[in-house]
Amino acid sequence: MARYIEGKHAVLEALLAGVPFERAFMRKDAQDAGELRAALKRAGVSVERADQARLNKLSKRGAHQGIICQIAAYEYAPLDALLKACEGKRDACVLVLDHIVDEGNLGAIARSAEVLGASGIVIPKDRSAEVGAGAYKTSAGAVFSLPIVRVTNLASVVEELKSAGFWVSAASEHADDTLDACDVSGRACFVMGSEQKGVSAGLLKHADMCVRIEQTGKIESLNVAQAATVFVYEWARQCRR
Repeated sequence: MARYIEGKHAVLEALLAGVPFERAFMRKDAQDAGELRAALKRAGVSVERADQARLNKLSKRGAHQGIICQIAAYEYAPLDALLKACEGKRDACVLVLDHIVDEGNLGAIARSAEVLGASGIVIPKDRSAEVGAGAYKTSAGAVFSLPIVRVTNLASVVEELKSAGFWVSAASEHADDTLDACDVSGRACFVMGSEQKGVSAGLLKHADMCVRIEQTGKIESLNVAQAATVFVYEWARQCRR
């Protein structure tokens, strides 16, 4: 399925974020067409003239401002490549995202994971956010240097990781054990749940333990991207210790 970004500001932001473009459709009299055309040319993107009717047909939001760009599909890494990258490492961290649906959260998690030294991320093919324009933007380019694997069955991947020496911790605000009180150093796999439902009961059965972030405030829980950052940071801190 083709993926599109529409509107002047959205296109310029995507170019700055390094989103891979395939081609651009631009109305001849589009506002600031010269600036946009120059930016696209610098990025090596071909620009096609399109009339209002064609742009309206491609537009999903009805706010294309005379410019719509088709972005390339993200190339996911195979699971074998991720496992191979972890071979021989005493310390390695993999994040398994259980049906997170917001692209912005996916991108933010990728950014934190890459900055803190995680080895990769695993996401499901169905009912989950994928690497698109929103994830490119919030990842600040991290999706280009961090392997992201897309699979049909998360439980089987968790079992493969356990066979490869990973200890699996599922994030749950209802867990008895707190993250800082547990040993999560070494080869760690963190299962982060969806924005609304958390980690599914089926996937919890495959975890070695459930842990929570100790909180002192009144807000019920952290956003999943923030929570993932805390988990990976604690892993990195314990590994350094």
